[in-house]
Amino acid sequence: MAKTVSPADNPKNFVNSVAKAFAVLKSFSAQEFELTITEIAERAEMDRGTTFRLVQTLVKLGYLHANESRHYRLSLKCLDLGYTALSAGNLRGQAEPLLRELVPALGDAASLGVLDGSDVVYLARVSTGLDRHKIDRRPGSRIKAYAAALGQVILAGLPKEEQIARLEATERIKLSERTLTDLKALLARLDQVRKQGFAVSDGENAYGLRTLAAPVFGADKSIVAGVSLTVDANRMDVKTFEKSALPEVLRVAKLLTNAARMSG
Repeated sequence: MAKTVSPADNPKNFVNSVAKAFAVLKSFSAQEFELTITEIAERAEMDRGTTFRLVQTLVKLGYLHANESRHYRLSLKCLDLGYTALSAGNLRGQAEPLLRELVPALGDAASLGVLDGSDVVYLARVSTGLDRHKIDRRPGSRIKAYAAALGQVILAGLPKEEQIARLEATERIKLSERTLTDLKALLARLDQVRKQGFAVSDGENAYGLRTLAAPVFGADKSIVAGVSLTVDANRMDVKTFEKSALPEVLRVAKLLTNAARMSG
């Protein structure tokens, strides 16, 4: 039987100019947030004339902003697209009041995140009292899934072959002396997380922070997101944190699971 080809895989349906426009947008980064036409052309691997016309089009549409020194940067209008995607069927809106119930009563930061490739992308975040750690986890920010309880609790729901593929697709470095980077050790951790139904991190993602995470399931019983609660290690030891906070983290995850299944 011939394999069915999706419309997106058909070369006849590929619009090259759209791909080039997105190449322009993707040439910007957190480190290189202002670029000249020449710099954009180099990063997008296009000639300068094509790049110039695409940039002027994106300026006209409001997705790029030009300054007086002929440098360009992404405009805030790009956030409209990002936040629409981050809404995830309004799961973000459902989560925010529940996260606020956890902070600061039981922890110092509560989050909702989804898996994107080898990363976790934050959809919602409520935080207080973690200023000394200087950690930026605002909605839309990313962390490596292998090193975070929030990432591990979502990875744990995937088939082993997919776990391996996602873990191997990124460089695994130690973020603290406790970070697991060995593939065999990570797979064993994911198996443990899957069996117990939650993940615990004690200084693995960032020294001095302890995190609990639980999965959020969708209508098809697959994991669609994760909920986490983080506490400053100076506030309580990991056993006390787990005993006091885990039931509430699991409760919030269950409520969001019910919401996700109803909307699905």
